[in-house]
This record gives sequence, C-alpha cells and structure tokens, in this order.
Amino acid sequence: MLIKAFLFLLLTAFTPVFAESGIEAWLRYARLPSSATKGHLNSFPNRIVALKATKNGPLASASSELQKGIKGILGLSLEVNSGGKSCPTQKSIVVSTLDAYQSACGRLSPKLNLKEDGYWLSTKGKSVQIIGQNERGALYGAFEYLSLLGQGDFSEVAFASNPSAPVRWANQWDNLNAANSAHGSIERGYGGASIFFQNGLIKKDLSRVPLYGRLLASVGLNGIIINNVNADANLLNETNLQGVKRIADLFRPWGVNVGISLNFASPQVLGDLATFDPLDESVIKWWIDKSNRIYELVPDFAGYLVKANSEGQPGPLTYNRTLSEGANLFAKAIEPHGGIVVFRAFVYNQLNETDWKADRANAAVEFFKDLDGQFDSNVLVQIKFGPIDFQVREPASPLFGNLPKTPVAIELEVTQEYLGQQCHLVYLPPLWQTILSFDMRYNHRQSYVRDIVTGELFNHKLGGYAGVINVGMDDTWIGSHLAMSNMFAFGRLAWNPRADSKDIVEQWARLTFGLNHNVLSAIVDMSMKSWPAYEGYSGNLGIQTLTDILYTHYGANPASQDDNGWGQWTRADSKAIGMDRTVSNGTGNAGQYPKEVADMFEHTQTTPDDLMLWFHHVPYTFKLHSGKTVIQHFYDAHYTGAATAQTFPAAWKSLRDQIDAERYSDVLYRLQYQAGHSLVWRDAISEFYRNLSRIPDQLNRVRNHPHRIEAEEMDLSGFTTVNVSPTECASKYKAIATNGTGTATTRLNVPSGRYTVAINYYDVMGGSASYDVLINGKSIGTWQGNSENYLGHDFSSFLDCHSAIRVTFEGVKIARGDRLTIKGTGDGLEQAAIDYVAILPQSVVD
Repeated sequence: MLIKAFLFLLLTAFTPVFAESGIEAWLRYARLPSSATKGHLNSFPNRIVALKATKNGPLASASSELQKGIKGILGLSLEVNSGGKSCPTQKSIVVSTLDAYQSACGRLSPKLNLKEDGYWLSTKGKSVQIIGQNERGALYGAFEYLSLLGQGDFSEVAFASNPSAPVRWANQWDNLNAANSAHGSIERGYGGASIFFQNGLIKKDLSRVPLYGRLLASVGLNGIIINNVNADANLLNETNLQGVKRIADLFRPWGVNVGISLNFASPQVLGDLATFDPLDESVIKWWIDKSNRIYELVPDFAGYLVKANSEGQPGPLTYNRTLSEGANLFAKAIEPHGGIVVFRAFVYNQLNETDWKADRANAAVEFFKDLDGQFDSNVLVQIKFGPIDFQVREPASPLFGNLPKTPVAIELEVTQEYLGQQCHLVYLPPLWQTILSFDMRYNHRQSYVRDIVTGELFNHKLGGYAGVINVGMDDTWIGSHLAMSNMFAFGRLAWNPRADSKDIVEQWARLTFGLNHNVLSAIVDMSMKSWPAYEGYSGNLGIQTLTDILYTHYGANPASQDDNGWGQWTRADSKAIGMDRTVSNGTGNAGQYPKEVADMFEHTQTTPDDLMLWFHHVPYTFKLHSGKTVIQHFYDAHYTGAATAQTFPAAWKSLRDQIDAERYSDVLYRLQYQAGHSLVWRDAISEFYRNLSRIPDQLNRVRNHPHRIEAEEMDLSGFTTVNVSPTECASKYKAIATNGTGTATTRLNVPSGRYTVAINYYDVMGGSASYDVLINGKSIGTWQGNSENYLGHDFSSFLDCHSAIRVTFEGVKIARGDRLTIKGTGDGLEQAAIDYVAILPQSVVD
C-alpha cells in the first residue's frame, strides 16, 4: 500500500542519521519524525492481545514483533497479553488465528475466504484486527501492519490477503565443507561464510538463524532448504540430523519450515549399501528409515530438494531408471509425514557444438515432458525461469508449457551469479516479471507462467516459488545493502506475482533507508534503471550474459561461451551470431513451446528484438525491428548501459549526510566500482565483436579513446609489459606489471585545468599491492589492491576482466607539460598491474 503523497512533503526535512550495519535490513523500525505521527498517537491502541498463542509459535512471534516494532517506529510501549482467550475490548491490537478469534468474539464480518497462510488486516475503528488463517498467517499480517506503520501510512484499511502459492521457499547453497575447513562456504554466495555449517558439521553458534527466519517471514516465505543442491551426504549422519533439529527449532517461531537437499547416492556414499538404485528394496527401505528418523526429530520437516543427473551429480539415470522413479522414491518415503519432494528440472548433458542440432536449452523438455503425470502427488518439479541458467535475459522455459499434469515451481536466483554478484546494482524483479507475465498460450488460451507455477491454471494443489538467496555472515546478509531489495522483492512476488516492481522497491527503500524523498527518489530511480543498464553492457538481444562461464561467472569473456560442452553457446564467427533454435533449420527449441508461441519464435519477423539472438543465427548486418543492425545495436547498447552506470555514483553522492555514514560509504564504494567495471565490460565486448565482425562502430567510439594514456607506452622503471587474457580485457591488449616496485611516467599534453584522473589496474587474489599517483612528484592519491576487503564477488588469480578495476581522483589540477607518475609495489602473489590512465575533462566519460 502506497504512502500518502502529502507525507513526502512533510518528511522532506532531514532527520538525524545514525550508523547502521544493515543487520536489521528492512526491519529497522526506525522512529518516524513527529511530522508523520502528528494526530495519530493519541488514538493509537494501548495494548496487544494474542489469542491462544502457542508457546514459541508464530503467533507469539507476531505479538513480540508488534511490540518491538511499535516501540521503534512510534516510541510507544505497549503491553502484550499473549494468553488471552476472551474477546478484547477497544483500543487493542488483536492478533489471532481465525478460529481463535471467532471462538472468542463471534464470526467476523465480512465473511473471510482465507487460504492457508492468508490473513485479514483491519485498522478501521478503535482496534486493529490481524487475523490469520493459521498462526503463520497472523504473523504475516503483523509484519504487513508494521510495514505500513514504518512507511508512515496510518490510513484506514480493511483487506484480506492470500499467498499466490503454498510453496514459497528459500534455497541456500551452503556447503558443510571438509572437517579442516574453518567456515562453511556458500556456492554463489557473496555475503560471507555459512550461517549453518562449520568444520563439516552444523555450527554450535546458530544465533543468526532466528534473525534470518525473521527476515524470511517478514516477506511471506514459509520454507528453506539449508544446504547446497550439490549435496553432501554427510548431512544425513546422526550428528548433523541433530543439528538440523536445532536449526528447525530456531526457524519454527517464524513459521519457516526446514528442508534439506539430498545426495542421491547417499546410501552408497555413507557406506551403508553397495547401490543407490531407486528400485532396489534395500535402497527404498534405507530412505524410509532415514526419513522416519528425520521426522522424529523435526515433525514439521518441509521435505527434500533433489538435483539429480546434472553437472556430475548422481541420480536414477545411473541405473537406467527414469527421473520420475527417482523422485517417487523420496516422495513415498515422506508422504506419510506430509512432506513434499522438490525435484529440479536442471538436468542436462554436455554437448558437442559441432552438432548444429545440439542445444542445452532443449534438455528440460527432453528429459521431463514424457514423464508428465508419472510423478507422485507430493512431487513438485522445480524449473529455472529460463532454459539455460539465470542469464540476463532468457525466454520463459518451455517446460512450463509441457507439464499440465505435474505441479511445478519456478526457480529464481536472488544471488546475482551471472549478474554482477552483488557488486553491480541490478534490481531483478523487472527481469523476473518478463517471465512471470509471459503467456504460454497453452491450448490457445491465456496461460501466464505465474498462473502455471501457482497451480491455478492446471488445478494443482501444489505449486510455488524457490529463490536461491544465499545469505551469509556479513551484516549486509547477501553481500550488499542495495542487493537486499531483491530478497525483499522475491518474497513479495512469491506472495503476489502481479505486484508492481517499482512499488516493491519503493516500499523496500522506505523501510530500509527512511522516508526522505531525495533518498527514495535516487534509490528507486537507480534500481529501475539497473537491469536495463546491466543488460546493455553485459549482453543483449538475447545473447545471454557474455561472462566467463568457465571460470568465475563474473567478468566479460565472450569467447568462453563457445567451443565447450556446457552449451551456453552464441555460435559467433566472423559473419554471423546467435543460436538457430528454429524448427526449420536449427535446434528445434522454438518448437518446444505451445503452437502460438512456437510460431512467433520460429521467424525473425515475429521474434522480439530482445530475444532475436536467442532464437536466430543472423549476420551482424541483420536489421532488427528497431532499424539498427545487430552489430550497431551491440555497440550502442554497451555504451548506453555503461553510461547509465556512470550516473549512479553522482546520484548517491547527492545523498551525503542524508544517509548514515556506514551505509553511505559502503554503497558509494560499490557504485563507483560498478561505474568503472561497466567500462571494462563495454570495452571488452565492443572490442571482441569489432575484431570478430570487422565492422566499425558508426559513431567511432570503439577503439577511439582520446583521453587515455596506455601504461605500456609510458616511461617504465621496474615495470614490464605483460599480456592480458582475454586480450580485450586490456586497452590495446597489454598492461604493465611488477612483483617488486616500479614506476610509470609520462608528460601530460592537455590544456591547463582541473581533471578527473582515472587509472585502470588489476586486483588479483593473493596479496594487496599498493599504488601512488603523483603530479610533478607530489602525490595526489594512494590506493591498494584490496577490493577483496570490500567486495564479495568471485575473485580471479589472473589479469583479466574479473580482476580489472578502476580508481578515480576528481578535481585534480593539471598544467600542460606536468609529469604524471604512477608508483606500484607488488605484494605476495599480487603484482602491481596497470592498464591505462585516462585524463578526463570535467563531465567527460572515458
């Protein structure tokens, strides 16, 4: 619900800001200014009544959270009656299940149609009613009420809210790690070590778990898988199962049920059996016994998540059994306990690119379509949103239109594996909603993906959302203050996939940073521009994210997409680019969609530009619907996207003193880094395709950098010229480096004035090189190659597009003929390495 417009005017005045680490995320409960509460506190309820609250249950959490939140937001200390059984009098906040409320107070009017986890919230009259279909629903209603208060919204409301789907789970990719590992790691986790695992076991200190449960519950998420889909069988040993119980006990007050990922070969890996054949009687008994033990320890255990026969993981195909037979093995073991099995559709084999018909994008349909209707009723097939792997743009997976008899869930990646790894601001809901709002036209009728995954379209009781969230021990949880908007939005969209992306980020920004209009406007504006910008400078027209898929999935390396068995191909050569996925001449992927959609994607005339290279192999000179050629679109998009990223630091700097210093500094560092790294992306991709196509940029930007001084062309002492790989990750393909100490000097032939001095260098793992830049022997700035202390992305050991980074010094006074010197000193395994210097006039982007 939107805050009233007039409040923005009242709240424009700056309020004191205090240091914040981010640990409270959007549940800060910051005090509203008096201008926002004027006239509301005198009539505010004076107590909180929880009817028939279960000890340590969600209803008890709801009442304590209301007490904490109201104290923080309004400064009011309300007493809590958590054992109430009689109907409360006026001026109370009543939080209850529907059954308990109607038992104490009689039937509610109007008659409510609440689904599981749904709630009724009414602020009309002198009391507030927060009524849940169950205790968890009441907790969700309490968080929604506090969200309204935290945004300064005191308007009278009365509405029922139901979740779109029963399964709304977080997927953590946490690893137990070996016993000699001090901390559990997280695959594709950029926010520190695991909050669950340490030294191969579940941690003794689980103090972060209830805080995490609170965050999940606040946005309506009701389950979590606590370990990596590339599962370690040792999670099933008795010691760790006792730990799973401890974790479940800490999540339970927040209505979050715990599940685990399974290693399909666990009976064999743990040494109990010689086989893991899903039809073997001993294997069946093993899983029944293990499941029974888990439910003894955790009666509300959510169920299992299974990744099978993909990326080296074991599965039923090892024994020539079907994937459905594998899924049903687990489903039968936990069905008596009410658990569910979530079976990932991420199954594919490595392929030979010389086979024109080979296509990893076909794998999900090829493996699962013929199994439709063969899964047990408590199996949910979890489908990645697109056919490949969380790319910057993909079409909706065709599997959504091929399993009408099977309930499915959509898998979205909150952690930005291919999308800047929390070091680039990329607000993801606009991307997700291109998938959720896509019409599959199943049987020539309206078939939005969002209605398929909820179970509504095909009348399934099961259905839902899985978000790969991967929080860690950092105070920022996910690795970045601004990236937390994606976690918040995932929960909001899982509850209501029709919610507006801009409204969601506005809500999040108010709760996270306060009600200052300038702050809100800047954050919302940057967020809404961020995905189009990232798509622009990282890979567009449906070509996927042109990252290094063979290494860190972070920096640019378009050549890595091809000539390997992983199947994320672009099939780019000197004449043409793009995957031919047509039925007539290509891999046939377009034909996997229902007929109307298949017909649209089959032809270039009807394929939208933003997916043109996903479905079609065309010359660089092919004209898009926009009128541009493919190659010129590439150049323009990469320059436009990077130019947008250049505006982010200035927008953030305008908020200085309006945001606490700790978060201000952290976010500014990341936005400045993104601005520099977007140029690395822009130049690498533009240069690569310029070399491949031999077609110049019509605007003469590519290869034309008049403000740059190449480091290898400076006077060097102690530095040597070195190669960079890929070559396009260095301006003019070379850099300079030293293990010891070196200097690079040049005379500046620019008009006298003030400039921004930008230096591109490389920051690799294994040390912290130090640098000093001097004008006529006087230092204008120093820095270190220590971004690993501030950023959480997957770092590189090489001079490449992952390690390329930029530092800038603004307002430097320079006279023509001044001598510029860069001094660099290597440290440990990290060389001091420099690509180029740019002497930029004010407001000029390199």
